[in-house]
Amino acid sequence: MLAIYRAWTFFLLLMTVGLVLSQTPANAQEWVRKLFKETHHDFGTVSRNAKAEHSFVIENCFEEDVHIASVRSSCGCTSPVATKSTLKSWEKGEILAKFNTRTFTGTKSAVITVVIDKPYYAEIQLTVGGTIRTDVSIEPGEILFGDVEVGQSRTVDLSLSFNGKKGLQIADVRGNAQAFEVVLDQPMYQPNGVTYRMHVKLKESLTPAKILDEVVVVTNDPDPRNSEFAIPVSARIRPPITVTPETIAMGDVRSGESRQQRFIVKGKKPFAIELITCGDDRFEFQAPAGEKTTHIVPFTFRGTPSDSGANEKIDQKVVIVTSLGEQVEAALSARILR
Repeated sequence: MLAIYRAWTFFLLLMTVGLVLSQTPANAQEWVRKLFKETHHDFGTVSRNAKAEHSFVIENCFEEDVHIASVRSSCGCTSPVATKSTLKSWEKGEILAKFNTRTFTGTKSAVITVVIDKPYYAEIQLTVGGTIRTDVSIEPGEILFGDVEVGQSRTVDLSLSFNGKKGLQIADVRGNAQAFEVVLDQPMYQPNGVTYRMHVKLKESLTPAKILDEVVVVTNDPDPRNSEFAIPVSARIRPPITVTPETIAMGDVRSGESRQQRFIVKGKKPFAIELITCGDDRFEFQAPAGEKTTHIVPFTFRGTPSDSGANEKIDQKVVIVTSLGEQVEAALSARILR
């Protein structure tokens, strides 16, 4: 009987292992796809040296932490990088794909393999592609204003060169007229092409915001596929008062537990924090006293569950009112585990 029992136990073990091995790859691919909303991006036609980047957003929609072990590309025309290696529950990150327009030309494509080893091993492939023109070159490859204080202006100068096609000219430049204005100098002709100097000015009338836009250059090229191309524009109009970080993820907090965190509020001149409000009283803030240029605001989140029996995901906005008449906001998130 003992021999029969051992044989039966060994048989069940083999069946269990076989079942796990047969199901793991498919299940792994199924759950890892849920982390990404998209798996393909087409850069289209871009000029040489132009900035061409795309972020594949990855969001952990599971309870366990997700760990990205590595990312790799099948082609040197694309360089991938993970902005975060570990994502807690409902935390977001990015797989940033950079199209290498400085060193590559022509039609290129790449497969980006993302390897995840926690909570389970899985791989997923992201694909990118596009055409890098050889007859158009831009220096610098983007219009980067950087951080600009509200009420101020900034200008970026670029050089646009058209080579190998006689008579190719800029016919029009399109952009967000409310955010910036574009001025072109007279063209400079060479034996093998023409060069333009472009001046892009960010307007001082803009309100605090993050700007991700583009300037579209339209040429007289008879080929509609090559008649226009875009130059990315980025800027951050900063208010007099800022809060860092703007988003705080508290992660998983078990019922009855507490977790502490803090944010920093800065200004150009001394100010006082007059009021801190939040729609959830489970977040308790300690407003610092006095006027200064930098305030550290600690707060506590208490994992007191609501009446529902399930795990509770919390997303809240905190508003900080200052003595300068300005107010800033930060986003808070957490999840209470039963």
